[in-house]
This record gives sequence, C-alpha cells and structure tokens, in this order.
Amino acid sequence: MSGVLRERRVLRAPWELLKRRFGWLVLYELRNKVLLAPTAWRLRRFEDAETARLTRVLGRRPAARVVTVIATHRRPEALRRAVRSALGQTVRDHVVLVVDDGAGLPRLPDDTRLFAVSLSRNTGVAGVVRNIGIRLTDSPYVAFLDDDNQWEPDHLRHTLAALDTPGGPDGVYTALRRIRPDGTERDVLSVPFDRRRAAHAAFLDTNAFVARRTPALHFSRLRRTPRVLPREDWELIRRYARTHRVAHLPRPTVRYLVNPDSHYTAWDG
Repeated sequence: MSGVLRERRVLRAPWELLKRRFGWLVLYELRNKVLLAPTAWRLRRFEDAETARLTRVLGRRPAARVVTVIATHRRPEALRRAVRSALGQTVRDHVVLVVDDGAGLPRLPDDTRLFAVSLSRNTGVAGVVRNIGIRLTDSPYVAFLDDDNQWEPDHLRHTLAALDTPGGPDGVYTALRRIRPDGTERDVLSVPFDRRRAAHAAFLDTNAFVARRTPALHFSRLRRTPRVLPREDWELIRRYARTHRVAHLPRPTVRYLVNPDSHYTAWDG
C-alpha cells in the first residue's frame, strides 16, 4: 500500500466509524440541518402565510376519514392520472387535496371529493407543498401521492385496515411496484420497517405511507436540491417512527414511476 493510500485510509477512519455507528443517512441529515437551516426559517414563514391565505380561499377545511395530499408542478396529464387513481379508491370516506407549487392548475375531474389550490409562487420544496396540504385539511389519517405516481384501487383499504387494528401501528407503508417510463416493471420495493436499518438505507417513500395525524406528521422544510440526500420522505417517516409505531405491508399497492428526471431510491436489497 502506498503512503498516500495509507494516509487517506487513516483520515477516513473516523468517518467510517461514525457511519457504522450512526448511519450515513443520519449524518448527512445532520449536515443538512446545519447548512440549510436558513432556508427552512424563510420557508416556514411562507408556509404559514400560504396556509392562512388558502384557508380563506377554500372557505372550509376538507375533511373525511382520510385525506390524500397530492403535490404537483407542471405535470398536467400525469396529475390527472394520479387524481383518478386517488378518487378511484374503494374507501369512499376520503377527500383529495391537490396542491400546485405555483405553476397553475390544469382542468381536473369534477368530483365533490376533490379540492385544488395553487401556491402564490413556486417554492421547489416538496416538503413545504405537502405541509400546506396537511394543514389545510382535517382528518384522522393522511395519505400522500405524487403527481407522477398512481395507486391500486385497494391501497387505502389495506392501509386503513392495518391502522384501525386494535393495538396496531400509527403509520403504515406498502410495497412499491416500480415502473420504468416505457411502462415495464423494474422491480418491487418491499422492505420491512427497521429504524436502525433506515439509518443506512433509503427504502422509505411517502407515496406508500398513510399515517395518523399528529403534530409529528410534517415534512422537513429544508430546501433540498436533487443532490441533497436524504430526501424529505426518509426524514419524515424515520422521525415519525421515533415516537410512533410504523409498520410495513408487503402488498404492492403503488405504481411508482422511476423517472430519470426525478429522484428515486436506488434500492437493490
């Protein structure tokens, strides 16, 4: 071994020990909170103001047994497919709230269970868009769907059945059937929940997540560019699991687009 390689290994040794002890995702998130904190303070003020404004626009808080929040930005055709899959759930006590990130809303299906709002400007921060959706609604349970993904018709039926079980979990996520842009299946992502494992591997995604509404159910407001890891989905579910029980259902109920223009989890386990 050359002297340079030996020196590099010695310098990296503390970092490798920290990664094994705490998990690389936990360490990266700590770095994010230090470096990106100023963005979160500004975005929280915007989130508060938009929630107040849009509450007046809606006139009432959409409410049902479960509310689905769909964040969107400039994907009109994909959004309509996502909305149809949400409205097509076998659970009927359900409302859908579309939150557009400042680009303007396309024509959407005419359904009394569907509500749609548009932010006054683009934030580019999915967590803030989803937080506004959570805060504008009122329901025991909240589900999340992105505008380029779809659910199987029984997604909410299976997740709510698990959540309603006496002594059951507070949050549950199903398996993801990951689909390539050409429509072919890439794989099925189905990983049992393990908070320690989640510190080392990014297998959590909120498109499959349905949770009991509590103060802990809010997304990070850090401005995460595509290069910033971990994602806000991972941060929410792992933090929620600190004080709530989270479980996995191995049934694939989500059709998740592996979009080369978007972030997705490259999970091979």
